[in-house]
Amino acid sequence: MNAFTYELAQVNIGRLKAPLDSPQLKDFVEALDPVNAVADAADGFVWRLQSDSGDATDVAVFDDEWLIINMSTWRDANALTAFMYQGQHRELLARRRDWFERLEEAMVALWWVPAGHRPTVAEAEERILHLREHGPSAYAFTLRKSFPAGAV
Repeated sequence: MNAFTYELAQVNIGRLKAPLDSPQLKDFVEALDPVNAVADAADGFVWRLQSDSGDATDVAVFDDEWLIINMSTWRDANALTAFMYQGQHRELLARRRDWFERLEEAMVALWWVPAGHRPTVAEAEERILHLREHGPSAYAFTLRKSFPAGAV
């Protein structure tokens, strides 16, 4: 199979410092819809996890009400990083410590999925746990240590 038959899945989980409806998270919550709209229109964007609310802030992850999940699929790592480090998303990244606790364990994982596959929360949890236990591999990796599509 060639690389064009795969898409890059990413999951990013954060532990909130305060409830979503708190004044401390007001700027973050107000930025969700605009940033998601930018992602949806980004070159190379394929799909993102969302509930009926339009985002994924109410999607349970690791049975912990203080964790929120962001999960999406992209054409490749270049498309993902172009979105991550530009514009409004870059501004939010710069402020992430205002809203999220700093965690030692891996809370971000990437993996290749067959084109058209929509990863589940359970799949994302499994990839993060694998990354924590085994470090970066073709099964679950990071932007710093990535693997080519089809390497599993």
